[in-house]
Amino acid sequence: MIQAIASRSAGVSREARVLVLANQKGGVGKTTTAINLGTALAAIGENVLIIDLDPQGNASTGLGIERSKRTPSTYDVLIGHRNLAEVQQPTAIPRLKVAPATLDLLGVELELATHSDRVLKLRSALRSFTTSELNDGASSYILVDCPPSLNLLTINALAAAHAILVPLQCEFFALEGLSQLLKTVEHVKKTLNSQLSIHGVLMTMFDPRNSLSSQVVADVRSFMGDKVYDTIIPRNVRVSEAPSYGKPVLLYDLKCTGSQAYLKLASEVIHRERRSQTA
Repeated sequence: MIQAIASRSAGVSREARVLVLANQKGGVGKTTTAINLGTALAAIGENVLIIDLDPQGNASTGLGIERSKRTPSTYDVLIGHRNLAEVQQPTAIPRLKVAPATLDLLGVELELATHSDRVLKLRSALRSFTTSELNDGASSYILVDCPPSLNLLTINALAAAHAILVPLQCEFFALEGLSQLLKTVEHVKKTLNSQLSIHGVLMTMFDPRNSLSSQVVADVRSFMGDKVYDTIIPRNVRVSEAPSYGKPVLLYDLKCTGSQAYLKLASEVIHRERRSQTA
């Protein structure tokens, strides 16, 4: 499986692609997706950096970074005390690094209140973070894990991104939350980042035994069309267990349905990237 995906990744642009994982609703699998998509991309030969912008630091926890070892952090990057090259840390997964988060991020909005460029702090940091600092010029991905709200941190991420990946739980109010997020994306595109696009909508926590799950998927596909990934992430106990061990599910149980779904998603992400480069 991994070898097959790797062969399909050939031809992707060497420019580091910045993909933001965002949804103003919590508990939709956003951080789980950041961790496991990053791991899957690294497993097939991509060099990946995950930027943790959530004050809770769950992406850092899920990648095994102890709280005592999370400084300097993304907070230091946003306030201009450190650059990303100084903040990034290696993980147990080859080719995957993380810029960890701390609770200090809770105070960023107040600290940057008087800064005219407060919504562009991450963009500035990424512009100085060249692909050579990620790897030796090979294709690379930067995944930004946002907090479950449309606050200054999320706007910073959207202003710096090439595209947004939206994890969406298979539940009744899924479309309502998606509409609000899309309005924010459109506003950011008009005012801060004209290149921002919807990379895809990822349906998560799908339960085939629940008819509502299938109905929600159908409704979202009807609303968003081919922006919805073919890959659907199932509700899987191994995916839920993995973070408590400080591991992505691909390390915790490679053969489980959750791991296989994230490998499939990595393949689909790479395919969409290649298609966008040739469009």
